[in-house]
Amino acid sequence: MLRLWRMFSSAAACFVLLLILLYTSPLVPRLAAWLTGRWEEPKGDVLIVLGADQLSDGTLGIGSYWRSVYAVRAFRAGGFQRIVVTGGPEGGKDSISIARAMADFMAGLGVPREVITIEEQSRSTRENALFTARMIGGWPGTKVLLSSDIHMRRAHAAFARAGLDTVPAPIPDVGKRWNSWVARWECIWEVGVGFAKYGYYAMRGWI
Repeated sequence: MLRLWRMFSSAAACFVLLLILLYTSPLVPRLAAWLTGRWEEPKGDVLIVLGADQLSDGTLGIGSYWRSVYAVRAFRAGGFQRIVVTGGPEGGKDSISIARAMADFMAGLGVPREVITIEEQSRSTRENALFTARMIGGWPGTKVLLSSDIHMRRAHAAFARAGLDTVPAPIPDVGKRWNSWVARWECIWEVGVGFAKYGYYAMRGWI
């Protein structure tokens, strides 16, 4: 029993030290930067916005909210002729899709309804890419892909695999929240999940 307790204590101590290292070192921001890829604010003709989370009543989650806000800012900056929002429902059984909720929010901030196209069947990044590529693959002009920073490398690669050439336009998410000591635990988890998803997509040949 004493030996078992010592093994448990050693494992717990190593785990705590690892958490402290992740919490205080620049390792997590560097990993997040790799998941982001190149960072720029490109101009184009079509802005593709990926849905994120949704509450049970169908309203926007915080990730979808910020992606919508940055999409509106990009549209106001000029150059884009169309916005495509992609994402199916994640709320309750009768809730609207993430794409529709985001489109409604953008319209409320002044984006003309007629320039917004929604794809509301997809339930994953891979389906975002496949369904959007089928919908707008023949549209002319430069297509810019907007998503959160640690989602960007995987999303851009998934769209390329689906046959749609896009220019990545990441927005600050983990990169901004890491400045808050309280939010760092959540950021560590999300970066870990991001790497796991990237590895899974690579293993399946989706990127």
